[in-house]
Amino acid sequence: MEDSVLGEWYELLKYETVGADPAHLKDCVACASWLRKWLSKLGFSVEMLYPGDGASAPGTALPPPVLYAERKGDEGAPTVLVYGHYDVQPPEPLEEWKTPPFVPTVVDGRVYCRGANDDKGQTFAFLCGMRDYLAAEGRKPNVKIVLDGQEESGSKALSELVPSLRRRLAADVLLVCDTSAAPGLRPAIIAGLRGVSHFTVRLSGPNRDLHSGEYGGIAPNTAQGIAELVASLHLPDGSIAVAGFRDGIENPTHDELSTAEAFGMSEESLAEDIGCEPCGGQTGKTLAQRNSFEPTIEVNGIHSGYGGPGSKTVIPSSAFAKISMRLVPGQSPRGAFAAVRAHLEDRCPKGFKLMFEDVVEGSAAFRLPLASPLFRLAADVLSEMDPRGPAFQWCGASIPVLSLLREASGAAPLIVGWGQGEDRIHSPNESYSFAQFEKAREWGRRILAAL
Repeated sequence: MEDSVLGEWYELLKYETVGADPAHLKDCVACASWLRKWLSKLGFSVEMLYPGDGASAPGTALPPPVLYAERKGDEGAPTVLVYGHYDVQPPEPLEEWKTPPFVPTVVDGRVYCRGANDDKGQTFAFLCGMRDYLAAEGRKPNVKIVLDGQEESGSKALSELVPSLRRRLAADVLLVCDTSAAPGLRPAIIAGLRGVSHFTVRLSGPNRDLHSGEYGGIAPNTAQGIAELVASLHLPDGSIAVAGFRDGIENPTHDELSTAEAFGMSEESLAEDIGCEPCGGQTGKTLAQRNSFEPTIEVNGIHSGYGGPGSKTVIPSSAFAKISMRLVPGQSPRGAFAAVRAHLEDRCPKGFKLMFEDVVEGSAAFRLPLASPLFRLAADVLSEMDPRGPAFQWCGASIPVLSLLREASGAAPLIVGWGQGEDRIHSPNESYSFAQFEKAREWGRRILAAL
């Protein structure tokens, strides 16, 4: 990789773009400004967009800006819409990072930094491939680019902007580089993504933390209450216990399931990756079923009472759990959340008040037809890059705004990424290798040429 490209990647990574945290708004604006200048040098007209009139309501902060860029191609050429995001997950827990989370650090051919992969690294590598292609001779497509500042927290600003951008977003193909390759960096075409919804559920009880001796056996304990609520979401076999949650689910076809099974990881390799037995989900279902075609309800964190060194013998006055749901085709995000809400409200332990906060009903899942002509074109390109040819995967993760962009643009989605399990996205010590960066860069150059 050229020193100039590496330097640009490092500059981009240093911005602490935690889009979900208003305290990092200035970092997000600075990063978006950097990207605007970078794209402007390639001949793009670039705008930084905010919902409404760009003014925030009293007492609220502006969201991170959405970047919209456009570059005209040759007459009659197809139009390509590229989606990526520059926001990142919070770096916590900080004590588990071996290097500073926003200082790009190279170790054994990998760059360690929050966002090294997700999605600054992947998107920037793709854009570098686009730059390589635009600098070469030959016919050029029309290129439109949308860079999101809130993908990790629901893409609220972009979702609000899409209706007003509908005409401008019109495209033939929607390209996304924000997923993983198959093991061994074998190329993978994503034939489906799960939807996502998330929220915080809070229990409040006593008016203060209470002495566990003086009030033990008398006052209700919110830590125990939140544990009971969370435990009620699943049956002993791991299946989801929420009535109505699975309503409308569309099961995979035989071809989809058999293809997913053929390209999926083994239990042994997955156990080596995550460091424990991959026994989550419903007993009796395969890894591919549980990760690609089944919905989930996951507890992302539970917090209550004292968690410092030693002991503090209290009955905590409040507790909360952060919960996310991955959804499959046929499920309504609104309906799924309503079912979970009703389930928890019906089971609220006596003596507590139950509240829901930070509710993001989220986006629906989608699957794409395996016989798509666009998939055949992509498979040809990826086979030129790797003689093994592409795997087809139904990703268990989500890119919340893609369904909305797909509908608004009328574009056929093509989702190809170059992540690997060792990248540790959303975890401390996230990284992305030089080899992966160059693969994403080559893919960007090749697929634009093919289109």
